Amino acid sequence: MDFKQIFRKTIQILLPLAIGVILLWYLYRNQDLGEIMQVVKKGVRYDMILFSLFFGLAANTVRGLRWSMLIDALGKRVKRKNAVFSVWGNYAINMVFPRVGEIWRCGVMSKYEKIPFTKLLGTLFVDRIMDTLVVALLTLCLCIFNISFFQNFFAENPPVIIKTLYTLLSSVWTYAGIILSVLILWFVFVKLKHLSIVKKITEMFRNIWEGFKSLWKIEHKIRFVIQTALIWTGYFLYFYITFFAFDFTKDLGIRIGLIAFAMSSIGIAVPVQGGIGVWHFMVISTLVAFGADKSDAGAFAMVVFAIQTVWVILTGLVGIIALPVANKEKKSE
Repeated sequence: MDFKQIFRKTIQILLPLAIGVILLWYLYRNQDLGEIMQVVKKGVRYDMILFSLFFGLAANTVRGLRWSMLIDALGKRVKRKNAVFSVWGNYAINMVFPRVGEIWRCGVMSKYEKIPFTKLLGTLFVDRIMDTLVVALLTLCLCIFNISFFQNFFAENPPVIIKTLYTLLSSVWTYAGIILSVLILWFVFVKLKHLSIVKKITEMFRNIWEGFKSLWKIEHKIRFVIQTALIWTGYFLYFYITFFAFDFTKDLGIRIGLIAFAMSSIGIAVPVQGGIGVWHFMVISTLVAFGADKSDAGAFAMVVFAIQTVWVILTGLVGIIALPVANKEKKSE
């Protein structure tokens, strides 16, 4: 590995981590750390948080089983344990390299199941699109029934993404760039389609599309829907049960739990290690909006995030180590 590669990988790790750490500092800079530590030491039922962890692991396990159904639709039945272990490992790797875990997941499944990487990438797109749809639908439903909270939240914390989109959509250069890009793509894939590199790229996109179409080829579509519901029920319980570990959140109720969960899910989607900083911001802002003291909310976010992060890393390492062990027989054949 040369210096450029080392430098690039270092930047990939440190830049998003630095952004998360800066946001953490911003969130906690004016808080009373003494009060937060009092809560951490004496005001937390750690048994409830430990109990919640099993729902997170169960959700990731079902995600592996659901992904294996998508891969089966490509024409080859895969080992369920390979899909499950690779999903566990996926989340551990994302804690170091944001979004690289998904690439690793496809790579390791390609290695052990002898399926083209690009086809697996297509199934992964379906997997992530389902996540986006669930979070979007959940947030939309919560917005309809809790419109005042979301109006106040976004008024006080205007989202940078929405501002950026508005700026882009109001610029004539955006549309000029889109037209130019379309013309370039047309020229490359129509006029230069005889070139070997264009043929390889075309084949890659064809494989990705083949993997993407796996959703329509699934044999047990009802099971796929049920598993999707189980995954997100598991994630919700993984988060909501932690409310009962703190005196100031245990009586907030399931409605506020759902709102906080939806906001935290949006935070996790940001490409920063584990959503660090962004997740804290979403959770703290939501709890404070519903009457929690800022120090209490800060303690909640700090404790829950820390324990769940350690859990994700530990179970991920188990998955990474288990994969070659589970495939020893296959390798020796």
